[in-house]
This record gives sequence, C-alpha cells and structure tokens, in this order.
Amino acid sequence: MRRVIASVVAGLLLTAGPALAQQGTGAPAKARATAPEIPFESVANFFKMPAGTYMGEGVGVATNSRGHVFVYVRSGESRVFEFDQTGAFVKEFGANSYGYAFAHAVRVDAQDNVWVVDEGTNIVQKFAPDGKLLMVLGKRPDPLDQLALMPGGAPYSGANRPYTFHRQTDIGFDPQGNIFVSDGYGDSRVVKFDRTGKFIKAAGTRGNGPLQFSTPHAISVDAKGMVYVADRGNSRIIVLDNDLNQKAVYSDTGAPWAVCISQGPHQYLYTSNSFPTGNNFDQAANTGEVYKMELDGRVVGKFGKAGHGFKEFSSIHQMDCRNENELYVAEITAWRVQKLLLKPANRPPTAN
Repeated sequence: MRRVIASVVAGLLLTAGPALAQQGTGAPAKARATAPEIPFESVANFFKMPAGTYMGEGVGVATNSRGHVFVYVRSGESRVFEFDQTGAFVKEFGANSYGYAFAHAVRVDAQDNVWVVDEGTNIVQKFAPDGKLLMVLGKRPDPLDQLALMPGGAPYSGANRPYTFHRQTDIGFDPQGNIFVSDGYGDSRVVKFDRTGKFIKAAGTRGNGPLQFSTPHAISVDAKGMVYVADRGNSRIIVLDNDLNQKAVYSDTGAPWAVCISQGPHQYLYTSNSFPTGNNFDQAANTGEVYKMELDGRVVGKFGKAGHGFKEFSSIHQMDCRNENELYVAEITAWRVQKLLLKPANRPPTAN
C-alpha cells in the first residue's frame, strides 16, 4: 500500500511541477538601468550528449577549477551531467538519487565539490569530484506527509526551521567554507550553515520591506563574504553581510532569476532579467537580457534578448560566470545550456 501511495504522490508532483516551479515570480519587470551593449558570441553545439540522452529543461549550470561544466536538468527525472572543457560528456552524478525530484540549481565550491539543490525533495547534496556523496542537508518529506498538499501547490509556510528547507532554490559559499542557502518558494529566508553543515542562523521573512523576500530565487557570495540574493518576486537584488544583515538593495535591472559573481581578482556581478517560462512573447520586449554590474550595484553593460534562437535567451534559470568573459546560461524553455563568449570594450575596472 505504501508503494502505491508513493507512486501516486510522485505522479502528482511531476504533473504539478511546472506550475509549482513558477510561484512567486511576480510580474515581468522592465529594467530601469541603461547600459552599453556588450558584444558576445554563443559557441554552437558545444555539449556532446551521449547517444540517446537529451538535455531536457536546463535549470542549473556550474563550472569547476579545471573548466569542467556541470549541468542539472529536468528530463524525465532530474539528472546531473558533467562535461569536460571541450564539451565532451564525462559522467553522471547521483543517478536515481533519492535526493532528486525537481531540479533547481547546481554549484561547485572552492574544493571542486559539486552541490545539487533540489526543490522537489527539499534536499541539498554535496558530491566529491569523483561523484562520492559527502553530505546531505535537509530532509525529503515522507510520501504520506505529502498527501495533505495534493493536488495543490506546496503553500508558503514560513516555518523557518533550522534543518528543514521548503523548496529551497540555490546555494553559495564564503571564503571560510560557510554555506548559504536561499529558501525559497515555501519560505522566504537565507540560511547560514558552517562548513560541516551545522546551522548558524537564518534571516528573512515574506514581504517587500527590509530583509524580506518574495521568492529568493538565487544566491551568490563574493570574496569578502558578502551575500547577494535574487529577490525575484520583488524585482530586486538584496545584499547581506556575512551575518545576514541587509546592507544594500539593487532594484534597476528587472526581476533577477539568476545571479553569479566572477572569480576575480576584480569581481563582477551578473544578473538575468529572464524571459517568462510561459513563452509570452508580448513580454519579450521587457525581459530576456543579462546585466554586468560592479559589486556596488553600478551597471556597466548588458547583453542578450528574449527568444528561442541562437544567441537569444529563453528563461535563463542559472548562470555560471567563473570567468567574467566566458559564461554558461541554463535555459528552461529552450531545453539547453549555452556557452557565451563576451567581448567587452577594454577599460580599467574600478576597485571593488
């Protein structure tokens, strides 16, 4: 009987998934910032998938120190693929893992460990570079506990429990190895753990005021330990210090779906004002572009537009910008990941 219930719940979660994934998006936001266009190219046919295997919805992308690329997709089931620096397939991480149900983000830490954020299971998994599972954060809800939520949409809880997530969205790391999780759809907070996974603190509630979030959808941490949160539903980026105190708000680049910070030595913040996943082309003129920013919020350039074509962006869900001029963007509704080569004008950067 338990197996039957589990199967029913899994089926309902899968069919409800696309609708649930976009809760709290807010209305598509036209950016107020003006910036020069950055010329760029997209590398054609970069990723070489194994025969009979397909990308599916591109929801997560990250690189390691060797230039390998990790892609998290929704494709029948959620899967993590590793490619080398030439785009050749290397291996799959955690196939058929109990921690996979509805992919959301993948990140790589300073030791090249691969962290997989799955909003469908409320679990974050840490894998060694060789694929060995090293750590699990969170707890997958038991199937019986999920019955009360069917067929609805995992409503907002605001429970704020130390070791439990509620459709968490992304993860970041400071230079000391502390872990920061944006949590998420069913909660509205940022959670800090130490490098061993011990809870330190959480901050944030639901709303649009100071230290409030409406779907904190992505997160990134700079070399000084400052935390940048994509507050998508409120169309702003909130900057926190390492103790999760609010320090700044950037609100002129539309609704941020993805944020990433380049490695440096001079670091830049990139944010995507993504094209809606409903493929509403009447909104394309207001969305689709990516902004390059100084860490203090000054916009220095932008590139791209909404669409399904080559060098166009269809719902960028996550970006990797380890190299400031070599980006990877994962797109949901185009079922792909693009490798981008930026060609900005040469000019001396300002100090971070």
